[in-house]
Amino acid sequence: MTTPLTAADQHVETLRGVRGPVLHPGDGGFAEEVAGFNAAFQPRPSLVVGATTAHDVAAAVRYARLTGAGVRAQATGHGLRSDLAGTVLVTTKRLDGLRVDPRHRTATVGAGVRWRAVVDAAAEHGLAPLCGSSSQVGAVGYTLGGGHGSLGRQFGYAADHVRSLDVVTADGHRRHVDVLHHPDLFWALRGGRDGLAVVTSMTVDLVPVTRLHGGGIFHPGTSAKEVLHTWRTWAPTLPEHVSTSVALLRLPPDPALPEPLRGQFVVHVRFTSTGTAAEADRLLQPARSAAPVIVDTIGEMPFTAIDGVHSDPTRPMPFAESGTGLRELCAGTVDAVLARADASSGSVLAMVELRLLGGALARQPQVPNAVTGRGAAFSLMGLGVPAGPGGELVPQQLHALTTAVQPWATAGPLNLAGDGDHGSLWSAQDRARLAAVRRRYDPRGTLAP
Repeated sequence: MTTPLTAADQHVETLRGVRGPVLHPGDGGFAEEVAGFNAAFQPRPSLVVGATTAHDVAAAVRYARLTGAGVRAQATGHGLRSDLAGTVLVTTKRLDGLRVDPRHRTATVGAGVRWRAVVDAAAEHGLAPLCGSSSQVGAVGYTLGGGHGSLGRQFGYAADHVRSLDVVTADGHRRHVDVLHHPDLFWALRGGRDGLAVVTSMTVDLVPVTRLHGGGIFHPGTSAKEVLHTWRTWAPTLPEHVSTSVALLRLPPDPALPEPLRGQFVVHVRFTSTGTAAEADRLLQPARSAAPVIVDTIGEMPFTAIDGVHSDPTRPMPFAESGTGLRELCAGTVDAVLARADASSGSVLAMVELRLLGGALARQPQVPNAVTGRGAAFSLMGLGVPAGPGGELVPQQLHALTTAVQPWATAGPLNLAGDGDHGSLWSAQDRARLAAVRRRYDPRGTLAP
């Protein structure tokens, strides 16, 4: 049970040294400060602290501890899953420090830094971060939740390449966390993400990648069966330096989209390779010939253009999502997905995606972590807009999609799991270990997810 917070609270003195804005509901700028990318939720915390330093974060956590409130942290709000009622919300977007060390191939990034800034800064030194499909996502939250992108099969999860973390734990103390300092917390944060500490910065490895051969192939939605069955047999044959996914997309009538795609139901095959252009073109032949092609954007590209592969939305929008890992992708699995997502299914879901995993994603890093989903060969994720025509159908259709593939399901990455209880993602042993770390560093549940 959380305690309502007011400006007259006896513990408000704890916040006097905070340099950033401290706002209550009704204060000017409150709504703008708490807004997140996922517009399906309208955050209404009891207090928001716009942190500008780690000191601000620590003060907010100490205040919450004194008042009995919970604490949540938010950088971009891509992972927003509730209205945050009764909490102290720490917004970290002002923690935007970024330093690239080309000699050691690392980047130290503040909790508010988006991948776009890291991609651009690293590129100046011929390096790249292990970011995801959208560079607009916050680097820290993505990394701690087991994020993986176009370089994942070659290099592993972003969490596998975290060198250290600077955090504030639930007691309000600032700590440096790495393999030697608080190693149990270091293990848990990298993959466990929630309810452990508020991260203020992290240092991650960069990789020597400057270009890709990549992009997407759009096929008509009426060819979904042919494309998905081709993709399920083709994708597992690809080398580890190649990544691919395929998505059934119901595109909006957005003038920014090319005319052949605007407002259409299409199948989008995504592809990236760090190999040669000639090899990539040879590997792509089955995907290109699976069905008629509407648009083909695949070609040589600098890594800085990585957003163009998936072309994820860049403006805030309401959405709900759910997903799972898959042990295998057989004909029955694909048919189960098509029955709930193709043109004749009655689906209102904006996207249903299958992603090839494996490669380095299946292997533990040199310093093990709590990332889940290493046993999954593929992942499935559905996303819908719970607003407008058909929006009320989104929750049940997401549930039906993941239920339909249960015979082939296994734990997948946390970031792709969507809403709901995530406890079953980990083995009983790792679940117990995570619980023990949370009890040690947050016995009151101040940071509980």
